[in-house]
Amino acid sequence: MTNRVISYILLIMISLLSPSAICAQHKQFTLEDLNFGGNNYRNMIPQNRYTTWWGDELVRTDADYCSVINKMSGKESILFRLEDIISLTGNDDHNRMRHLYNARFPYPDKTVVELTNGKELMLVDWKKRKLLAKYNRDGVAAEDLNTVSGYFAYVKNDNLYVSDKNGKTFQLTTDGSRNIVYGQVVHRNEFGIYKGTFWSNDGQQLAFYRMDQTMVADYPLVDIDTRIAKETPEKSPMAGETSHKVTIGVYNVNTGKTLYLKTGDPTDKYYSNIAWSPDNKQIYLVELNRDQTNMSLDVYDATTGEKVKTVYREHNDKYVHPVTPIVFIPWDSSKFILQSEKDGFNHMYLFNTEGRELKQLTKGNWVVLDLMGFDIKNKSAIILSTECSPIQNNIFSVNLSTGKRTLLDNGKGCHANTYGADGGRKPALSLSGQWIVDNYTEPTVPRKIEIISVNTKKRTKYFESADPWKDYAVPQFISGTIKAADRKTDLYFRMVKPADFDPSKKYPTIVYVYGGPGVRNVEARWHYASRGWETYMAQKGYILFILDNRGSSDRGIDFEQATFRHLGVEEMKDQIKGVEYLKSLSCVDSTRLGVHGWSFGGFMTTSLMTTYPDVFKVGVAGGPVIDWKYYEVMYGERYMDTPQANPQGYAETSLLNKAKNLKGRLQIIIGMNDPVVVPQHALSFLKACIAAGTQPDFFVYPGEPHNMRGHQSVHLHERITRYFEDYLK
Repeated sequence: MTNRVISYILLIMISLLSPSAICAQHKQFTLEDLNFGGNNYRNMIPQNRYTTWWGDELVRTDADYCSVINKMSGKESILFRLEDIISLTGNDDHNRMRHLYNARFPYPDKTVVELTNGKELMLVDWKKRKLLAKYNRDGVAAEDLNTVSGYFAYVKNDNLYVSDKNGKTFQLTTDGSRNIVYGQVVHRNEFGIYKGTFWSNDGQQLAFYRMDQTMVADYPLVDIDTRIAKETPEKSPMAGETSHKVTIGVYNVNTGKTLYLKTGDPTDKYYSNIAWSPDNKQIYLVELNRDQTNMSLDVYDATTGEKVKTVYREHNDKYVHPVTPIVFIPWDSSKFILQSEKDGFNHMYLFNTEGRELKQLTKGNWVVLDLMGFDIKNKSAIILSTECSPIQNNIFSVNLSTGKRTLLDNGKGCHANTYGADGGRKPALSLSGQWIVDNYTEPTVPRKIEIISVNTKKRTKYFESADPWKDYAVPQFISGTIKAADRKTDLYFRMVKPADFDPSKKYPTIVYVYGGPGVRNVEARWHYASRGWETYMAQKGYILFILDNRGSSDRGIDFEQATFRHLGVEEMKDQIKGVEYLKSLSCVDSTRLGVHGWSFGGFMTTSLMTTYPDVFKVGVAGGPVIDWKYYEVMYGERYMDTPQANPQGYAETSLLNKAKNLKGRLQIIIGMNDPVVVPQHALSFLKACIAAGTQPDFFVYPGEPHNMRGHQSVHLHERITRYFEDYLK
């Protein structure tokens, strides 16, 4: 063989090993694969096993069967099958049970399962082969079943009803309307509120919200799907404007009477974190002033409505943000746990019912994310926290006597991701607190599920997902830290590079941004919690960069409150520090920088494009807040105060004043029927740009709310992609 032939063979081998050649041997992604609305999305996410607890027995809920899982071996035994349930509940195609994913087991000592077919909620004894109860859910706006008493509360046609297990129905209200709202979420889902009805432990009394929003201004959204478009107004309490009034009713099923807690004039007050006392005689709730600087934990007599006492008060000159009700200790009804950020980080405190703080249960420069429940045998609380890392969620037990914390998982990744097929949260902890089903992920681990014995700390392997991307050209996912603009705070970032990344090349780079309170974008999940669109863009030859600036969540109150009264200012400074880091990398083409975000991220995108017009060439802002005076009372005033109290802050952060600065290509995209960031935001910005002579682009999704639903999300992300392809690449 001649030297020339040998050289030719070596050249071919080297070319086959090059990144581009390796990439070409793998499948390429489409948005149908990567976007949640895509036709192939379900096949591209890590496989899962849906589970729930039946007392201390772990049950797998699947489409066609439910099986009990041996906690020591992980092996399964069938409890019942879908056809068994259908034979008991009916085979009518209209109301036929389709799957068992959302099965619940409310009684630890009974072979009873709670199921729904969409139209009905049912209790079935699978062992005795008997349908025990059936509740009509057709047309129901909200519902709440108490399995102790069998009473079912629901909202229909704006009014609140209660049915018993025999089908007898009691109408609690008659004046319900879009102005008078019963038994549903109030205060725009703020303060941890996710429902509007609260059964007592014995199911004999029902506390519920009543919201009078007669005085709140209507925002004129429009339905274009009628022959002549019609108004579908949305109540929209904007910052500094008149807000709604909330009261709390209590219905007694034994007397059939309703009373209202005597909380006083509800004007400019918020009520949240409702909890019943263990003896069902008292209701604990948090009252917050409109300025959100003072909170009190108050106790009311459930039989008279009278205020009994205030057991706790908290003040912060900027704001307090209570989002979790108190939780009573299972073995001592005279004590409860309260969560508070009063020492700078969200931690747990032990109180007695007289209001005396007994001890701080957790402490450190990390936050308690969730009180999962209690290990009753060892008198410990089981929590999820960021103690191991600000981008991780790890499970600890906390001994309530000694305060000793014990790590129960592997110390890596994000744990207790126990969600059902419907996306709803499922319990990770068993009834006694002796067992945990730990569904977790790590940056290189798509999904693992282990069963943890709290007593022995032994972890039993139950399930491990295969990598659904193994046949594809997968980008490089990197995480690290940079210093914030304050030069001392570590900020976490995620970077996504093309699969065939060549360090000798320069790449167009897109900063994906959210940046607002309550969200942590960079997490130690699979691929560092990267969004599918980032992979799609990396495949097209872009670098993606995502940075959690000051003001985002789970880093303590000083980290979040750095943005108080001037949202967007400190956040942008941190994002620009991220840009400086990008410019220090030889692989980043600093003349081709883009930025994209949605909601608060849309606000940040537009802010960055107009505050630093020479930095970013292209931006796509989705559902952007343009001026905080158009945003809702609860959220807006917490972080900005009112426009009347903070005119300088509102003027400083208004993008209407910056429309004249726009230089690059900016596309704004909204849902035309967005009730959260109402269209007035984007339209006002367009008007300001017209007056200033600047030229943004605009696209609207008719009939869509704040986020695009279903397959329209694929269309949305293709549109975003094309904009960068047209103007950045």
